[in-house]
Order: sequence, then C-alpha cells, then structure tokens
Amino acid sequence: MDSFELNKIAGAVLGALLLAMGTGFLAELIYKPKPAGDRGYPLPAAQETAGGAPAEAQKEEPLPVRLASADATKGQSAAKKCAACHSFDKGGPNKVGPNLYEVVGRAKGGHEGFNYSAALKAKGGEWTYDDLDHFIRAPKGYISGTIMAFAGISSGAERADILAYLKTLSDKPVEFPKP
Repeated sequence: MDSFELNKIAGAVLGALLLAMGTGFLAELIYKPKPAGDRGYPLPAAQETAGGAPAEAQKEEPLPVRLASADATKGQSAAKKCAACHSFDKGGPNKVGPNLYEVVGRAKGGHEGFNYSAALKAKGGEWTYDDLDHFIRAPKGYISGTIMAFAGISSGAERADILAYLKTLSDKPVEFPKP
C-alpha cells in the first residue's frame, strides 16, 4: 500500500467526521431545543399552626391512647432497625448505643459501662414512656447535642409499638400511663 492509498483513507475518515459535525450544526440551527424549566415539582411547606408546631404533630393521638392499642410483636419487628446499635437482651453488651433492657425507669445517661454524650447526661431524670416517645421521634430535636445519629421515627403508632416492646424487656415492667 502506497502513501496515496493512506491519504485516501485518512481523507475519507476526516470527511465522514466533517459531515457528521456539519449535520449536527445544521440540526441545531433548524431545531431549537426548548428550555427544561424548573426540575421536579415544588414541595408543600409545613403549615404552621397558632402554637408554632407543625399541624401534623397536633393531629397525633396522645401517647396514652396510642399505648393502649400498641402491639409489642409489631414493636419487636420495628425495633430491628435499632438492633444495629443497641442490644435488647438482659445483661447484653453495649454496642454503639447502650443496652435497652429495662430502659424505662433508668436514669438518663446512667447505664453502666456506656459513655453517654454530655448533652444526654445533662438532661437528667429517668426515662419515661413520654421521654422515650419524644426521643425516638427525633433524637437530636429532643436532646440537642446528642451523639445518636438516628433520624427518628415519625409514625406515632410505630413508636407506640416499640414502647410496648420495650415494656416487655423488664423483670418489673413500668405500667403505661392511663389514657
């Protein structure tokens, strides 16, 4: 093959590329693309009520009412997402979070062998069902500065089921508050 053959091949390849590019430019001149506009759709903002709390939180039934219809079996399955960081067995080890056996009635930040955040230790008092309900809903919202990296559970019924399960994890269970 001589150099003239190679020049013909190179010319054909370059000509094909030039034709493809020229066709693209010509198509852009003829057809103007429409702007995409806003992506997605706007999300509705949380409606504030007179008290300043979101309307959704005000619609939730009171904790004693939710606890009256709570199911510990459903709570055990819902608590599986907690098992990555907590153990539930009597005398079980601390993991990333403390053991939750007999957590109701225990002093906040008072489980032996677990290093709690300063914010949780400063909260003081004992864990009640109401405290746990608020903490499970939004840990960082209930105790600002906690090191618990869980987003929370927004469903009130699911939180009540988990609390019913936690009640079964005790030798002397603390009774639910009366509705």
